Amino acid sequence: MILKCIIVDDERMARLSLQHLCEQHESLEVVAVCENATQALTVLAEQPIDLIWLDVEMPDLSGFDLLDRLPVLPQVILTTIKTEYAFDAFQYQVTDYLKKPITQTRFKVAVEKVITAMRKNEQVRMVNNKAIFVKNDGRYVRVPYDSILYVENTGDYVKILTGQQAFIVYTTMKSLEEKLGTQFLRVHRSYIINLDKIVDIEETNLVVASKVIPISRANKPELMSRLNLL
Repeated sequence: MILKCIIVDDERMARLSLQHLCEQHESLEVVAVCENATQALTVLAEQPIDLIWLDVEMPDLSGFDLLDRLPVLPQVILTTIKTEYAFDAFQYQVTDYLKKPITQTRFKVAVEKVITAMRKNEQVRMVNNKAIFVKNDGRYVRVPYDSILYVENTGDYVKILTGQQAFIVYTTMKSLEEKLGTQFLRVHRSYIINLDKIVDIEETNLVVASKVIPISRANKPELMSRLNLL
């Protein structure tokens, strides 16, 4: 198991030390090293990340501020020189909490905790692979795939439309496309649709519920190949 991780810390030496430890571990791939939470948010919006090595005290946005802005939390290991944040770490259900300076022995223990947690999560996903959990008003709501009509890109956010409501999520279309099941297809740069919810198809558009959705020329061949045509 290779875990894609990012390091988020405003202290240069702390970043270098942690990066060195990560590069020595066979199960870790450092995707990005960030000086602040804003940089980290950009990385997290562009690609899926398994693990965040996260400093707590940073200017502008703290580590906890960063976690508050994420719709879905990956595995998180907090790194700090203080122990007073342990209660807050527990509230966020972080995987581990490391006090600086980080020893190699303690580092390896933390990584093993992440790997164990990832394996358990994979088992849960295999059982519960017909739904996605979306953060809404401070809680995670289970949204069954069958209830999703389509997904629409709205800039830095995506909007997940069901028959009853809409969920606004801070992520990218690419990231969400990777999480959705095989019944979904991206038919346009701004739309992912549930193939089971198509009402009809014209030359350059299709209809889901009452929504007319454009079909890009590049995506139409795959769309037609995925349908049961007569």
